[in-house]
Amino acid sequence: MATDWLRTLTDMPHWPRRLREQNVLGMNMRNADYIFGYNPRRFYPLVDDKLRTKRLAEKAGIAVPELYGVIEIEHDIPKLSKIVEGRKDFVIKPSQGSGGNGILVITGKTNNRYQRANGALMDEDGISHHLSNILNGLYSLGGQADKALIEYRVKFDPLFEPVSYRGVPDIRTIVFKGIPVAAMVRLPTRASDGKANLHQGAVGTGIDLLTGQTTLAVCKDRRITEHPDTGIPIAGLQIPHWNNLLTLAAHCHDLAGLGYLGVDIVLDRDLGPLVLEFNARPGLSIQLANGMGLHERLQRVEELDEIPQDPAERARIAQQLFAHKEAA
Repeated sequence: MATDWLRTLTDMPHWPRRLREQNVLGMNMRNADYIFGYNPRRFYPLVDDKLRTKRLAEKAGIAVPELYGVIEIEHDIPKLSKIVEGRKDFVIKPSQGSGGNGILVITGKTNNRYQRANGALMDEDGISHHLSNILNGLYSLGGQADKALIEYRVKFDPLFEPVSYRGVPDIRTIVFKGIPVAAMVRLPTRASDGKANLHQGAVGTGIDLLTGQTTLAVCKDRRITEHPDTGIPIAGLQIPHWNNLLTLAAHCHDLAGLGYLGVDIVLDRDLGPLVLEFNARPGLSIQLANGMGLHERLQRVEELDEIPQDPAERARIAQQLFAHKEAA
């Protein structure tokens, strides 16, 4: 039986040594060696602004959630009703938000009030107030003025229904020099209020890059085997069309111009894989979800003599190098 990787890793007083033994990538090393070392700052606006990312992906023929409209100034807030006219559901999100903050999911409308994904109702004034907060930078990086995107609400693949609470799961892949090095599914929970945000209590589930099957799972930095709300086992789920999805993540490297990149993809039940956003500073919890350290994987990519131009070839290299091995 595999040992508890998290408990072994954090067993004091040997924390620093165990970090090295497990090849864990720490925040300082991530920032100095990989973010600053491989991510030119001139490309940050392409990934920090979701509107620019969306347009960049569309130009490259990559599927993204359909954009219904953009609200850029307070004067345009009343235009929302026209933008969503005839639509039963939609999503409002800040263009430069992070961590899922400021995202408002509307699932329907009853008696002139909008129904949120959590069941709560909002009137027109509540929606307008939320839009105003977005425009004034309440949810944006650095607090700068922002834009509100109004877009298609993703209907997640039925595969995830037994292991997700209300919200839409997403697949985060770390791509280094064009080669995927690790991936996980982030599963919303009641504690995370239906958001796929690990810091708010979502479940992080590692994915075997070779097979596309889920492996380990963590929630609030603790190893789990079942979804905390549904009680359904998490390991062994087969991600549909995995090879295509991994190739898609590798292809996103070519668009962003960043050497160290997080790619977030959702699986829509009707439209298939949709790219949500890129991240120039992807978090490190993906190591916990996979029960492994990233540093060794990044080093192995750095040691490659040549990296192919073809994203599908780069995805195959990832599968050859990083197939899941059960912790000993």
